[in-house]
Amino acid sequence: MSRKRVHATVHGRVQGVAFREYTRREAERLGVSGWVKNQRDGTVAVLCEGEGNQIDALVAWLSKGSPYALVTRVEWREEEPQGETGPFVIQYFS
Repeated sequence: MSRKRVHATVHGRVQGVAFREYTRREAERLGVSGWVKNQRDGTVAVLCEGEGNQIDALVAWLSKGSPYALVTRVEWREEEPQGETGPFVIQYFS
């Protein structure tokens, strides 16, 4: 299987609804590396890397999100895999 890396932006009611924690759990369940963080504009950014089918599953999950979220749109772009294999973590504003 080939590796895949995706950077996604999730729009809608996705802050203050445990979206980052649910995303971390789903990524961990799928065996995906990367991070999730809130953006100052109210969106949530996700960077994930793993096997292609794992990444496809996480991107599909992002369109539903956590039980309390209301996702209106997910924009994503594929990037060159970097070989990232660490845990999937929640990042905070920089």
